This record gives sequence, C-alpha cells and structure tokens, in this order.
Amino acid sequence: MHSPELASSWKRSFEEKNLKREVEGDKNPPPSPSAFPSSLPSSKELCPRSYQWKAFEVAKRRNTIVVLDTGTGKTMIALMLIREIGQTVKADGRKLFMIFLAPTVHLVNQQFKVIKDSTGFEAQEYYGAKGVDEWSAKCWEKEISEHDVLVMTPQILLDALRKAFISLEMVCLMILDECHRATGNHPYTKIMKEFYHKSVNKPKIFGMTASPVIRKGVSSSMDCENQISELESILDCQIYAIEDRDELEVFIPSAKEINRFYDASQFHNLDLKEKLKSSWSKFDDLLLNLQGSPMTQYKDMDDKLKALRKRLSNDHAKILYCLDDLGLICAYEAVKVCIENISNAQEEFEFCTQSSSQCKYFLQEVLGIIGEYLPHVTYHPISMKSSKAGDGNYLDSGSNILKAVDMGYITPKLHDLLQLFQSFGVASEVLSIVFVERIITAKVIERFIKKIMYLSHFTVSYLTGSNSSVDALAPKVQMETLESFRSGKVNLLFSTDVVEEGIHVPNCSCVIRFDLPRTVRSYVQSRGRARQKDSQFIIMLERGNTVQRDQLFDIIRSEYSMTDTATNRDPDGCTLKAYTIEEMDAYFVDSTGASVTADSSVSLIHRYCEKLPGDKYFTPKPFFHFTYMEGMYECKLTLPPNAAFQTMTGPASKNSHLSKQLVCLEACKRLHQMGALDDHLLPYVEEPSQNDIIVKSKGSTAGAGTTKRKELHGTTQTRALSGTWGEKLDGTIFQAYKIDFSCNIVDELYSGFVLLVESKLDDDVGNIEMDLYLISKFVKACVSSCGQVCLDSEQVRSAMCFHELFFNSLFGRLFTGSRSSGVRREFLLNTEQKSLWSSSNMYLLLPIESSGILNYDSWRINWPGINSCASVIQFLEKQSQLSAGNMNDDTGNPSPCSTGSVETECKSISTIHLANNSVHVNNLKNMVVLAIHTGRIYSILDVVVDMSAESSFDGNADVNSSNNTTFAEYFNNKYGIVLMHPGQPLLLLKQSHNAHNLLVNFNDEGDPLGGEALQTSHKTLNEKARTYVHMPPELLVSIEVPITVLKSCYLLPSLMHRLESLMLASQLREEIACTTGSQISSSLILEAITTLRCCESFSMERLELLGDSVLKYAVSCYLFLKYPKKHEGQLSARRSWVVCNSTLHKVGTDRCLQGYIRDGAFDPRRWVAPGQRSIRPVPCSCKVDTLEVPLDSKFQTEDTKVVVGKSCDRGHRWMGSKTIADCVEALIGAYYVGGGLNAALHLMKWYGIDVELEPALLDEAIATASLRTYIPKANEIETLEAKIEYEFSVKGLLLEAITHATEQELGAGYCYQRLEFLGDSVLDVLITWHLYQSYRDIDPGELTDLRSASVNNESFAQVAVRRNLQQHLQHCSGLLLGQIREYVKYLSGSDDAPNPLQGTKGPKTLGDLVESIAGAMLIDTKLNLNEVWRVFKPLLSPIVTPDKLELPPLRELNELCDSLGYFIKEKCTNKGELVHAELRLQLIDVLLVGEGCCRSKKVAKGQAAAQLLKNLEKRGISYSRSASKRRKQGGDAFNQSNNEDSSKSIKTYKRQKTTGMQPCTSTSLMNNGLQNACKSKLDTPVIKSINMKKGGPRSSLYELCKRMQWPMPGFESKEERSRSPIIFGEGSERREGFSSFISSISLHIPNYRIMKCWGDHRADKKSSLDSAALAMLHELQRQGKLIIGDS
Repeated sequence: MHSPELASSWKRSFEEKNLKREVEGDKNPPPSPSAFPSSLPSSKELCPRSYQWKAFEVAKRRNTIVVLDTGTGKTMIALMLIREIGQTVKADGRKLFMIFLAPTVHLVNQQFKVIKDSTGFEAQEYYGAKGVDEWSAKCWEKEISEHDVLVMTPQILLDALRKAFISLEMVCLMILDECHRATGNHPYTKIMKEFYHKSVNKPKIFGMTASPVIRKGVSSSMDCENQISELESILDCQIYAIEDRDELEVFIPSAKEINRFYDASQFHNLDLKEKLKSSWSKFDDLLLNLQGSPMTQYKDMDDKLKALRKRLSNDHAKILYCLDDLGLICAYEAVKVCIENISNAQEEFEFCTQSSSQCKYFLQEVLGIIGEYLPHVTYHPISMKSSKAGDGNYLDSGSNILKAVDMGYITPKLHDLLQLFQSFGVASEVLSIVFVERIITAKVIERFIKKIMYLSHFTVSYLTGSNSSVDALAPKVQMETLESFRSGKVNLLFSTDVVEEGIHVPNCSCVIRFDLPRTVRSYVQSRGRARQKDSQFIIMLERGNTVQRDQLFDIIRSEYSMTDTATNRDPDGCTLKAYTIEEMDAYFVDSTGASVTADSSVSLIHRYCEKLPGDKYFTPKPFFHFTYMEGMYECKLTLPPNAAFQTMTGPASKNSHLSKQLVCLEACKRLHQMGALDDHLLPYVEEPSQNDIIVKSKGSTAGAGTTKRKELHGTTQTRALSGTWGEKLDGTIFQAYKIDFSCNIVDELYSGFVLLVESKLDDDVGNIEMDLYLISKFVKACVSSCGQVCLDSEQVRSAMCFHELFFNSLFGRLFTGSRSSGVRREFLLNTEQKSLWSSSNMYLLLPIESSGILNYDSWRINWPGINSCASVIQFLEKQSQLSAGNMNDDTGNPSPCSTGSVETECKSISTIHLANNSVHVNNLKNMVVLAIHTGRIYSILDVVVDMSAESSFDGNADVNSSNNTTFAEYFNNKYGIVLMHPGQPLLLLKQSHNAHNLLVNFNDEGDPLGGEALQTSHKTLNEKARTYVHMPPELLVSIEVPITVLKSCYLLPSLMHRLESLMLASQLREEIACTTGSQISSSLILEAITTLRCCESFSMERLELLGDSVLKYAVSCYLFLKYPKKHEGQLSARRSWVVCNSTLHKVGTDRCLQGYIRDGAFDPRRWVAPGQRSIRPVPCSCKVDTLEVPLDSKFQTEDTKVVVGKSCDRGHRWMGSKTIADCVEALIGAYYVGGGLNAALHLMKWYGIDVELEPALLDEAIATASLRTYIPKANEIETLEAKIEYEFSVKGLLLEAITHATEQELGAGYCYQRLEFLGDSVLDVLITWHLYQSYRDIDPGELTDLRSASVNNESFAQVAVRRNLQQHLQHCSGLLLGQIREYVKYLSGSDDAPNPLQGTKGPKTLGDLVESIAGAMLIDTKLNLNEVWRVFKPLLSPIVTPDKLELPPLRELNELCDSLGYFIKEKCTNKGELVHAELRLQLIDVLLVGEGCCRSKKVAKGQAAAQLLKNLEKRGISYSRSASKRRKQGGDAFNQSNNEDSSKSIKTYKRQKTTGMQPCTSTSLMNNGLQNACKSKLDTPVIKSINMKKGGPRSSLYELCKRMQWPMPGFESKEERSRSPIIFGEGSERREGFSSFISSISLHIPNYRIMKCWGDHRADKKSSLDSAALAMLHELQRQGKLIIGDS
C-alpha cells in the first residue's frame, strides 16, 4: 500500500510537467517511436498517427473522453498513456498501478492481449469466470504487487473497491473502454459515484467511445449536449473529438452504407396461428389443472409449474416470431430447437415427469401441425442436405424461389438474405456478421443456412450472450466461436448485440443488420465492425414500412447531432459541470474501509444466503414481506434457519424497493457485528489458523499426509536396551527376565536364556508369551521377570565374551581377511573388541542351566558354558598370534592339536583329538564346536569312521571346490593349515544357518498378512535340502554348551525384535503418560505403530479405522457445543481441517511420532546383538549426521523409485507421509480400545488437538433446545418416541432433529443440519466400534468395507423407511415428498417402483433424519454413547455381516477382473445432462460390453458394471470375496511385489471359478480368429523401447496387455542346480552361482492363439521372468502383433 501523500506528490509533479508543455506550446509533429521509453522489456514499437498524438497530448493534460469512430485506434492512445504514465511511476520508484476497464469479457480478453504485447508492462486480466469473486485480500495483494496493469470488467473493480481489496488511492491511471455505458446503474457509474468522486487523490481518467450518446429518441443538439454533459460530469472528463476528419478517412476505411429493401410478407398463416394458439391453450390448461393438485401446496412444486407455464408461453412466442419473421421452415426449426432445449434427464418423480412432459408434448404436437403445412417432404421442400431424393430443388430457379416465398416457406426478408449471401461469391473472401435481435433468430437461421446446398461453401456459426436464457451460449463456446470468426474458419456469423462493441475483426468485409438497431450506439457500434477496405454496412428494411424508416432516420439524425455536438464543443468554453456527491445510506468497516450501500446490500444478503448449507430441496435465500401503513412501506426480512439470525424489520420508507434495501443494509451491519460477515463484508469462510496451515514444500505438488509424498525420518532409540554398565569396573546390578522355550513337539528341547538389562521393563513387556513359527512346528516363548541379578566384573567380562563369540560366529564373522584375497587374516576379537559394544545397544542374553524340572522360579546362569566361550576366545587369540608369526612360512601352519605330534594314522578311534582337547568318541554327538579356520559354529552329528583327511575331497565341505584331491590338501591349499592327525576319522557336522523371521506363521495359508519376500524366504527353507559338512576334528574347538543353547540362539533374533518393539511401544506410552487410571497395553500400542509393510500378523489398519471414527466424534462434539451459532457448513469445514491428513501429519511430527513407527519387515540377517559386528552394513548416505532427521523439504520427495521402509545403520528410512497421519489415528483407536473415550481424549490433548468438553456448554445446548416451539403437528413427537423406544427429556431436541430447512416457509427458525453433523459422527463411531469388537479376525480391508456398507446415507435411508420415520419429517418440499414416496415404493417391491438398474437411491434427507435423531439423543443423554447405542442397535438391525457384504458393482467387477487377469476399458461421454458410460471387457473368446446412463458418472459406470457382472455370471464366472483376497501391503511395497505371484493366483482362480470354460486349442482359436478377423482388426501397437532394468520387460508386456485388453500372461518357473559354478552376466553384472532359474510364459491373445515362449537361464527368479517376458515381446514383433521402436 502507498500513502495518499506519495500518490498526491507524484500526480502534482506530473501535472506540472504537462502544464509547462501546454503554456510553451507544442508545435512539434508526432514523435518517432524512439521518443517513447525503450527501457520496457519486450514492448513493441508504437507508431501513432497525427490525430492519435493530438489526442494523447490532450489526455496527458486533463481527464479526457476521446470520441473516435470504431477502428480509428482509440486503444493506441490508451497504450501511449499507459507507457508514459507507467514509465514515470517506475522512475519515481513508487508502486502505483493502472486499471483498464472493459464492459465485456470478450473486450477484456482482447485488450489484455494488446496491452501485454505492446507495453512491456506486467499485465493480467480479471473476470468472473476466473473465480475472482471468491478471492481474498491476500490474492489481490499478490496480483497488485506482481502486475502493473490490471485489465478487468467494471463489476470486478466495483466489488474489489467495496470489499476494500483495492483503493483508488493506489491507482495512477484508470481507462474506461466503451465509457458511454456510464449511465444509470451501470458499474461504471457506481465506481465513479461511490469511490472516485469521494477520493482525495483521484487517478487520471481516460475514456474511450465511438458514441457518447446512447439513449433512444435523440433528435436535437440540446439532447446530445445534455447527455454529453452528464457523461462528462460522471466521469470527471471532457470530451475530445477530431475536428478534421480528412486524416481519419485516409487511414480508416469507412463501410459503405447500403439500405436493402425487401417486400412485406403476404403469407399471414392465420389458420396455422389459430391452431398453434389452440394447442398452447390446451397444454397451458393442463398445467393450470396440475397447479390445483395437492402437490402444489408446496412452494417448490408450485414454482416449478409456474416456470413450466412461462416456458410454454415463451416457446409459443418464439415459434410465432419465427413464423412471422422467417417463414414456415424456420418456424419448424424453432420447434426443434425448443425440443432440444428440454432436458432429457430423468425427472425426480412421477409428478415432475407428468408436468415436465407437457412442454414436450406441446412442442411435438406443434411440430406435427407445422409439418402439415410443409407438403411433399418430411422436413421442408427446398433443396437442403437433409432432403430426400425427388423432393425438388426449389431454390435453383427464380420461379421456385418465388413459389417458396408465396407458399410462406420462407419470408421475403429471409429470401433477400439468401440472395445477398449468394452474391458474395468465393467463401475465402467473405467474413460477414449478421446482427439479429433475438437469440432464437440467430440459432434458427444458422441451422437453416447450413442445410442449403448452394451455400455449403460457407462455414456458418452463431454467437449469443451468456445470460440465463435456455438458448444462451456458455462463455467458453463464445470465445471459441469468436476466435474461429477472427481466424476465418467461420465466414458467416449470426449474432445478437453481444459483439456490437469493441470486438476487433480487421478482415470483416460485411455487416448486415437483419434487424434494425434500436439506438444510436447500436447503429454506430455495429457499423464499426466492418473494418476491411471497401466493406459494406447493409441495413435490411421492409419496403413501405414507415415505422422502420422513421426509426432509422431518427437514429441517423441522432448520430449527426451527436457527432456535430462532440466535434464543435469548445473544451475551454464548456465548463465541466461539477458533480454533486449524493449522500447515500451505507455501512463502513473502520478496520478495512470496506463498505456496503443500500443499493449493494440486497445482493450481499443473497450472497450470504448462497453460502449457507443447502440441498437439492432447499436453496437458502432470503424472504421479504412488505406491509403498507399510512403511506409508508415496511419490509420484514426472514433469513434461512441456519443463518446467524432469522428475522429483522427495517425502517419505513416511501417505496417498497427502498424499504427492501434498507432492511438488507441493517441486516448486513448486524451480520458483520455477529461475525457472519468478515471485515471485507464477505460471508465468513472458515479458514485454519496460522498454526494450522500446512505449507507444501517447494517443488512438491503433494502435501503433507498424502500417499505421494515420501519423507526421510529417523528411528527412536529404545532406551530400555541401552546401558552404561560396560564402563563399570566393580560389577553391575541387572534386571533379569527369564526366557523359556517350549516346542509343540515334546522331544524338541530348547535351552532357556536370561535377558539382563539395566532398566526395569513394564510388566506387559517383561512378562509375555509369544509363538515363534518354524517349519512344521512352533515354539512358545515365555518371558518372565526374575527380579535383580548382580554380576561381578569377572562375570560381566565372561558374559561379554559369550556374546562376542557366539553371536559373531553364528550371525557374523569371527575372522576378517583371507589368504586368497591377499588381506591379512585377523581374529575379530583381537582388534575390534571395544568397538563391538555401544551404549545404545547394551544388554546381555545368557543361557541358563536346564534342570530337567519345569520350575520357573529357580534358575541359574550357565556359567560353565559361558566361561567355556571365554576360554575359546583365549585359545583363538593365541592361535591367531601364532598364525600371524608363521604367515610367511611356506611350510604352513600346523593345526593346533593338543597332542603336539604328527601321526599319519590313528591306531584307536576311541579318542578324537580336537583343536583344544581330546574327547571320547561317545561324547561327541550333539557337541557344539567352532571351526578355527572359519569361525563358524557347528554341531556334531556323527563320526565318519570310513573317512579321514586323507580321503578324496568330496566338495561337500563348507566351500565347494573340485580342485583338491584330499581333505588335507584342500585345507593346506585354502587356509595353509597342515593337519597333525590326518588319519583321524572325519566328523559329520550340521552347519549353522542364517536367522529367519519366526514371527509370521507361513504354515497358515489363510494368513491375510505377511510379505512376499518372507514367503520366498520360507519357500527356500522348505525346498533347500539340508546340507552337512565333513571336517577333520583337529580343526574344531569344543564349546562346553549344550546343543539346546545353539538351537535357542536361532530363536533370539525374532524374540528380541518383538521385545524391542514392545519396549518402544512402552516408551511411547510413558511419553504420553495417560493419567486416566487405565493402562493401555504395550501390545496394543505396538499394533498402532506397526504398518502393513512390517508383514506382521497385526497392523495399525484396524485401529486406524476405529481411531478415525473416534477422532471425528470427539472433534464433532467439541465443535457442536463450542460454536452454537455456526452452521453445519462451518462446523464441517473446521472438522475437516482438524481431522485431515495434513493436520494429523503435523500433529504426529510435532510429537516425533515418526521415530516410533515400525514401517519395514523384520530382516533377521540385519539383527545385531550386543558385541556383534554386522556383516550386512547399510552405510548412511542421507547426509544427516544425527539420528533424527530435520523436517526439511530437502528430505521429502515424490520419486516413485525411492524405497520405503529400508533403514540405514543410523536408523534413517524413507516413509510415506500419510503413514504418520495413519499412526496418529491408530494410536487414538488403541487408547479408545484400552481405556475408553477418556483415554482417547487424553491422547488427543497430548497431541495438541483441543477437544476438551465443558459441562456448561452441554447445559447451554440443552437449555437452547428446550425453547424450541412448533405448533402444527404436536402429536408427532410422542408417536416418533414410541417408534424409536426412547423418550426425550428435551422435546425440542427431537423437534429440531426432524425439521428440514424448507420449514423456513412456515416460520421455523431452526433445522436439523447441526444435529445431523453431530449424529453423523455418533453413528460412525458406534457402528465402527461394534464391527471392531464383533469381527476381530477379519481382514482390515474387509472391516473397512463393512463400515462403508453400514455407515452411509443409503443404509440410514433404508433404516428410516423400515421404521417409518419418514412420516415424521417436517418439511415444505413437494419434490422431497415425491422422492420419498418413490423410494418407499422401490423398497417395498411395488410393481410401479423404478427400475433398480437405474441406481435408485434414497433421498439424502432420509439418511440425514436418522443421523440428526442420533445427534439429538446424544445431547439428551448428556453424551452417553452406551445409551444411544442401546436405542439405535435395534433400529439399525440388521447390521451388515461379512457373509452378507455386497460390494458396489464397479468395484466387484474390478476385483474380479484383477483376479482373472483381465483389463477393463472405460469410455464416458456426456449427452446433455446425462453421462453415458461404456465398459468393455475382452475375454478369451468374446468381447463383452456393458452400458449405463445417468446424471451421475459414478452411477452410470455402476450400471454398466452390473450388466457385465450379470453377463459373466451367465458364463459361469462369478465373484467370490474369499478367492479375491490378496496380501495387502502399503504403498511401494505393493508396487514392487512379484508379478509372478499374481500370475499364479490368476491361474488358481481360473481353476476354481471358470470350470465351465474349457481351454481352447490353438486350432480352434485360429478358426475363431478367422471368423472374427474383421471385428477384431486393430492397428499394430507400438512401444518406443523396452526398459531393460529389473522388472522392465514385464512392465512393458503388462502395459501392452492392458492397452490391447489381452488377458495377463502366465509364468512358470523352475530352479536347476549344478555342482559346478555357473557364470551369469558380463562385466560389473558378472555373477557366479550353483543354482539357476528358467521361466516360461504363455499369453492368450483373444481370437488369435495361445503363444508360449521360454526365457534364458538367470541367477534369480525375477530375472528369469524378465527374460521370458522379453522373449514374448520379440515373438510378438516377429508375428506382426507389435512394433518395438528401438529394434
């Protein structure tokens, strides 16, 4: 904003410059273009003519109205002014802007383009269709700051000034195009009166017009003088006209004016008119009789019938007009136009259909009547494109033309127009506008001309305004038509006065006034459209018609007087008449300066009402009631029941119009004071507070909480597993938790462990049971608290040695480097012992002694075994030092056998020499040993007495090799070890293996959760044969722990993962610190922070569904009670902001919830125990040094290639933004389940969501409702209470709940909308909670479907009808009553009920009724949900169950086709108000098509889907929910799933469901294909290239199948093993392995044949599938079914 002083000083300096120039004289000729400022960017050269320069000079000195003929370049002068003044403003460094006003959108668009291209200033255009009316102050501030010139319609500026979005103090120049319109109540006039003349610092005004006089009947210079003076006074300008017109005539071609006379029509059609009148009277009487029916007691039905009668009368008048003015043929066309204007949409109910049909029946009858007067033909007798052969060509000869005129087929006037067109010659040289008075004339003649064959070389169109008439054109169509005319695509344009003013078409060669202009302005402006040299302005006159002659003469005389007065006016001699500022009634807002006058108050009240909630039966609008008393009028205003107040009576006035304005002005004032209008006097719009605004990150189209956006987040550390005891030297006290394992197979034994942590765990974490699933068995793990345990420093050291040895040898590596790699081989615990321990992961897992007696209270740590591990470490340290000393010795290192001598044979096998001791052979079985050369742990299965180290090497050691002859040579060559007892028997060892995820039961095939990756892992476990190794005993070190310890160690990763997750949940619970007295279980919180991507048997989805409902309910209650004066729309807007994902995302991140979320499947190979070094590190590449990731846009992306759920070693992982919002809701659900509503409310408070309910607000709501009174149907309340079996304490609540907004007409000042808002959330939470409790084992997706089927308007509408609640609805809508009756018939199965395929749905009001009663009951019971459910459960019964659940047809079809592998092609087209939907489904042998038609696109598609489902059912293909269930994963995990799995499910589904469809042979398909070749012929598809990355070939093939509607291909894969290495790939992709996969693919092309291909051997299954897909693509190309661009 700029101060008035700044603007004033600039204006003074500008005026001083001009005054000096005026005094000194300006005798110089017009300057060259270089005289204008050239610093403007990309501005075009302006080359003014002399008269333009003179006008420009005058306009610089004073406010000026330039009067110049159309086409003389008034806009050039405006551009010069914009450049001059704009450059001066820029030089002064002040932010003032310029406004260019044009009265029509066409002109705004035209002038904007000129200004933008010619001035170099930043310009923008503004008009209503751009949504400017809804802009806020911030929007306007942005536009003003970014632009120098604002081009707009005057109404836009007037509204912006009234709202104080723009101030004229900020404007330096205001240009008014077609300024002659500044009369009466035109926005030009209001801008000047209300704002310009009251401004202190006024902008410069420049007006442009070709006709300053616009009134009818001007005949004298005095009349012109008065009008011009009045215009000058309003605009504060002086007229400037060119005296010397010679230059104008040189530069500006003036159209040659021609009067063309036609004969009066001799055919009066009196008998035809009588018949038409009789027909109209008949149908008007029918409509009049319908007005007397009971249904018209309702105002909406009465208004509808009145509108139909008016429509009938208008259509009759249009037809008669065309009959008189154009003839029989065009009258016939006019009837057809009227028929087309009648909506084809199905009416709401029978009465509406009956009444609306009368207009159509009338027009059809009239069509027949006029058709009888057109013999010989079904359409018309002259040669047209639609004529039948033999009809005759009546316009080919003069006699036939005259005959057509004489018979009244066409009027002489129309005949003369045809002759005129015929004289034009070549179409390319013609660009003609034909001005007509009425829209129907333009439409009818345009259609008529198009069908005349000898005028077919012309392209014809019509253009009308966008008013409320049924014949009007939409603004977009107007713009397109006008552009087509400018470009020459259209030759003949029939138009009303919409293009009379200002439209620039330089090549327009002819303007024809088919109907006479009514004013001087119309005459001058329409003539000015003829811009081409030697153009013509033709006026058509009826010969002998003196009225027309006199009308034209008056206009010509008026133009002469106007021109003469304007030209001969002496600006210096004529004193500008001072404008008298009228005092007007107005209301001003002090804070902004916004204003509303009595004149504008009525429209503001209407706008306020339009923003109130309404429905199809109720349009919120004000009602006015006038009383006349003692010569004065008094107006009573009644606002809708959901308005801030209902009634107001205004001051008495002399006339009714003024009294209406004054009461509206008072209402605006009161609405503003109540907050219903904001400080800019606009209807108050609910907007989030500054703290609630969620800003999108730069460069991101997806906001917070959306599925597209992915964010980088850290992982919260589990405090319970951290510790500082590693630094203590004098021992430590631990909290002990004993872990017992028991297998369902009795003989399977597992050793117990004890978990030692520094912190005490919560009871529901430290005392749990859980199942761990192995192949064909499961182990129950029981964790129990055992109090405290004190370990001395020596015991701590031994325990740490156990961790370091056992977990590194089992799940990591004890040795680094190797001889073959050239890296020095080192013992891990020699060099990195301290670095293996971190304070964030500091706990102990120690084996306990098994007593054989199941006594859970007594236990002892297995210290002998632990100490044994410490001894083994010492042994290995010693050996590694010896190895390092002998590293350069070519003789190799002797094995560390305890005997110290080399024997070539073993005389006795009773004793076996291990590396660290000798053991009797009988004690070897199940011994746990560690290989000194690899650091791996094994268990001994047996002694192989017939094999020794001197036996031939069988390649079945721990590394496959075939280059060694004996075991001894192998170990010498590979590890440099010389065996000291090569003759000892070898030991058969069982290898250790990787840890597996034991938390998911893969044996349960019905498990709906679980991940594809884990399924693959499990399959590997099943299929991979157990492998054993032979090993010389002297390479093994014995560990004195039972084998049960080893077995238990494989259970620990999964167990500890679950325990750690529970600890994290407990940690979150501690932060929330609920004080409601109820303890929320950590397992429930864990469920709430676990996503589907974790592939657990539980996830947050069920709790999220519940939490969503609980949050919605809590927020709804709070808003309902907190804001009793806000209507339902405002409450809904506020609720939407609170519960929307972006808000929940912010709530979650503010509480650092993202760190707690478990969003990735457990990978046991990456689990790391304390003291263990990970062998699968994922170094952090996130460029974040901290564990937490800042909430910054650089850590957000929409890249689909980003992998979600995989964390780096610092815990950073990408996460879907919506996941955080979902977790917020899931936690609310968990607290509701665990602690009821109070616990959930406490959590919301912790989140920062304000939902605290004050008892006083509830009492106030009850007190307000108790005042409701309503007399008409007093017994309604008692009857309704009996039906619902609940008696209201406050009857007013129930009365409000059953009152529709249309009762406003009977004086009701309330309606059910607010209670419906509340009841919607009440029923939502009650039904969701019922379903959650009733169906604990169903899939979360199915639970969602159950809720969707139960909580919807249709379901509640059926409840209302089943209980006959609709009888008690208080309303005043005939349309609503009719729809309810139709719906009741439909549900009762009546014979005259509507067709169910038409998508009959209950009126929304019925569902609203049920919801509002629930809301009223909640308030009446003082928020007792249990009591509301007690009443509503029987009302809602039967509530849908899983076995009764029906999906919408379209979704059912989609799921069925997904499971079958078929694609659906969809096509929707608009046909008037109806949408036609077509769904095409290509099966193997036939193409099925389903069609639907309805106003709603969704319903139309549903109808089409229902048709297809019925057709499929006839073919033995039906939907089964259980068969279509899929393992559901979140976001990217689903997108990245294996396609081969889906292929298998397709095949399985086909076997189950398509038993009636036998697979066709290749031959039969070929024959079928030949028969259908013509039907199925398609253009060969083209794909640019094949993506050769993993998954790329399959994606290309799937996209092709989808495009061509081929069924999904099927894959089959098999694994092949080899004893010798297989090499795959080349270069960096080179891989070596002993297994390979090969896949085949089959593709069934409908009406062609089944194609089958094999891929190449690949190292992994997915690559083999890609190979097969690639082979299929190339085979399709070879057979001509595909073109690959890069091949």
